[in-house]
Amino acid sequence: MDAQLITFTGVAAGMIAMPGADFTVVVRNALVSRRAGVACALGIAAGLLVHTALAVAGVAAVLTAVPALFHALRLLGGAYVLYLGVRTLWSLRRPRTGAVQDDGGSAARPLRQGFVTNALNPKAPITFLSLLPQFVPAGSPAVPRTLLLALIVVVLALVWFPVVALLVDRLGRWLRGPRAGRVVEGVTGTALTVLGAALLLEPTAGAA
Repeated sequence: MDAQLITFTGVAAGMIAMPGADFTVVVRNALVSRRAGVACALGIAAGLLVHTALAVAGVAAVLTAVPALFHALRLLGGAYVLYLGVRTLWSLRRPRTGAVQDDGGSAARPLRQGFVTNALNPKAPITFLSLLPQFVPAGSPAVPRTLLLALIVVVLALVWFPVVALLVDRLGRWLRGPRAGRVVEGVTGTALTVLGAALLLEPTAGAA
């Protein structure tokens, strides 16, 4: 068994499972319905696929070489996460007389939310760009190995985030109640708002 591969899988699993904007937006959508939560999870996995592909191609290095581009992308990502948070908090103004119900709409919106939330995180491609080479054995062809590592990341996301969505849906009988629903929406809305504001207010110098 490849020890480096096992180590990378553990590191990547920790990165994927770490609570953040991705986790919060999946929970938010899973409270609407199982379908919305899973669709959002798939969107996040698609965003990670983009990031890992950029890392494999080396294109992510451009973000490091051009600080202004990194800063612009960070502002876009922060603004979008902040928008989701404020929108969630704003929805608390509506009277809630029963459980949250699936509106029967398309899964396109939660899928898009998951993808955009992840894809507009400029730190992800740089993280993968710096991480992947550490697990390429000396003398081994770089591209096949990094493609394998990228595939592991995407597979982990395809497992973790749908599990989170299904677990939230499983607990939905309690979480979607009028009182619990307001608490959970308040927590997720606040978390998204804080995360978005943190991205917007982070010093530009930190992006260089």
